Amino acid sequence: MADSKMKLHCGFIWGNSAALFCINEKGLDFELVFVDWLAGEAKTKTFLSTLNPFGEVPVLEDGDLKLFEPKAITRYLAEQYKDVGTNLLPDDPKKRAIMSMWMEVDSNQFLPIASTLIKELIINPYQGLATDDTAVQENKEKLSEVLNIYETRLGESPYLAGESFSLADLHHLAPIDYLLNTDEEELKNLIYSRPNVAAWVEKMKMRPAWLKTVVMKNHIVDLMKQRRLPIRLDSSCHESTVVAQKNAIAIENK
Repeated sequence: MADSKMKLHCGFIWGNSAALFCINEKGLDFELVFVDWLAGEAKTKTFLSTLNPFGEVPVLEDGDLKLFEPKAITRYLAEQYKDVGTNLLPDDPKKRAIMSMWMEVDSNQFLPIASTLIKELIINPYQGLATDDTAVQENKEKLSEVLNIYETRLGESPYLAGESFSLADLHHLAPIDYLLNTDEEELKNLIYSRPNVAAWVEKMKMRPAWLKTVVMKNHIVDLMKQRRLPIRLDSSCHESTVVAQKNAIAIENK
């Protein structure tokens, strides 16, 4: 089992949720260390020199090991603690290769689209930046094409790597959850109009480890609230920024 030295430095973004989700699937004890990356806490000299020179979260500390990048963290946890909690790595080499393939699909096909939409619809407005409506529409169209491929795959097996939930599935849920909790009904329809994709998403959202992750995400949002709320609407604060800030908080509370 993991010892008390395990720490996860994380904040408000989907990659952090994937790391939390994985820890909860494994049932590991750890300390959650909140990093307010929007306020620049991941860019301090101490953080850059001791945790992640790229100034990003999440960062895992497990004993003397320090890891950044969500997929590196979850892969390590799945391998190091394979016999603890949920087995997230298929035992069969062929199925494990399929899992790895779909993790690459996530990185190269799905996540660039999802992250652009999240950036334009949530992060940019939250930071007072304009939303690029053209980029939003273009990426909705790209997402539709990618989800058609997922719909076919998930018609062949309940999960991306086969019959069992794996890291390939785990990494998709957090960004999907963000997309589903925007005010864009078209995004919701893109997912729920595809029965195989919809069933896959709903099964993952009902996993006890994900429900526990949501509670932890809410805790992170509470910490954000303590620093940023109440939000005042005045001449120096554009209304769209306030709405996006409130939406960002609401998303994590769902």
